[in-house]
Amino acid sequence: MSYEEVRPTDHHLILEDRERLTVSGVEEVESFDENTIVMDTTQGVLIVRGENLHIEKLSLDGGDLKVEGTVESLTYEEFRRGGGGFLSRLLG
Repeated sequence: MSYEEVRPTDHHLILEDRERLTVSGVEEVESFDENTIVMDTTQGVLIVRGENLHIEKLSLDGGDLKVEGTVESLTYEEFRRGGGGFLSRLLG
């Protein structure tokens, strides 16, 4: 597979200077505010925490997301099918 052939199920993260984050393989953005972005990806739920986070680009057709702001952490959570909504997954 060449570099240009990205399948919709591929998942990549590029973080530049902790200020610009590019994510591929995004299936849905569950919630977002200036401090937290929660998204379903092909590899599980990704939680981005930071300050002044802004979604600059979102293309669910292509599965791409671009975020600007100060990124403090990136955390993955496993998929829990049928486990309820975001709060039940977060709490447990």
